[in-house]
Amino acid sequence: MSGSIRIKVCGITHPDDAQAAVDAGADLIGLNFIAGSPRRIDVRRAEEICRRVGGRVERVALFRDSSWDEMERVIRRIEVERVQLHGDEAPEEVELVDLPVIKALRGADREAAERYPGTILLLDHPTDGGGRGRTWNWSEAAPLIEEGYDVILAGGLDPSNVGGVLADLGDLLPWGVDVATGVERDEHRKDAARIAAFIEAVRKAEGA
Repeated sequence: MSGSIRIKVCGITHPDDAQAAVDAGADLIGLNFIAGSPRRIDVRRAEEICRRVGGRVERVALFRDSSWDEMERVIRRIEVERVQLHGDEAPEEVELVDLPVIKALRGADREAAERYPGTILLLDHPTDGGGRGRTWNWSEAAPLIEEGYDVILAGGLDPSNVGGVLADLGDLLPWGVDVATGVERDEHRKDAARIAAFIEAVRKAEGA
C-alpha cells in the first residue's frame, strides 16, 4: 500500500481491468457475485482475474444475503482476502464468515454501525445503495471515523470529486475509498486513465 488510505476499485469484470487497477496502485479490487448486478461475474471469469493479479492486490468477493454454502462454493474456487456483504446480514451471520468482512451500510447509520463492532464499514448512498454512482453527503461519516470506526467511503466518487471529499474531512482519514462507476466506460468496463487519475487524486489529497 502506497498511502494510509486504501483504494478499492470495485466491480472488476475483466482481467485487463484488474491489471490496470494494480498498475495504477490500487490496494483492493472487488469481484461481484450479487445476483442482478450488471457487474456480476461467474466463477470462471473470477478465476481468470485472480490468476492475473494474485499476490499483488487484495481481492474482495461481494455477496448480498447469500447463504454460507453459496459463498463457500465461490471461495473454494477462487482465493480472496476479504468478503464484502451488501444485504441484511445479521451480526451473527457476519461473524460466521471465516475471512475479514467489509459490511456495506446505507449512509453513515450510527445504529447500524454499532451492530458490527470491529468490522470495516463501507458507507454508500443512504437510499440507493451501491453500484449506481449516486453522490451523497460523505462528510456525514466524520463522526464515525472520529470515534474509531474503520470506514470506507463509497457512492458516486470519481477523479473529480474524491480529493474534495477527503479535504472536507480535515484531519480525519477514512480506512479507504471505493470507486466503480466513477472510473468506468462502456458496458461497465474500467478505464485505465480514470483509475490512475482517481488514485492520483486520493494520494494528492492524503499528502495535503
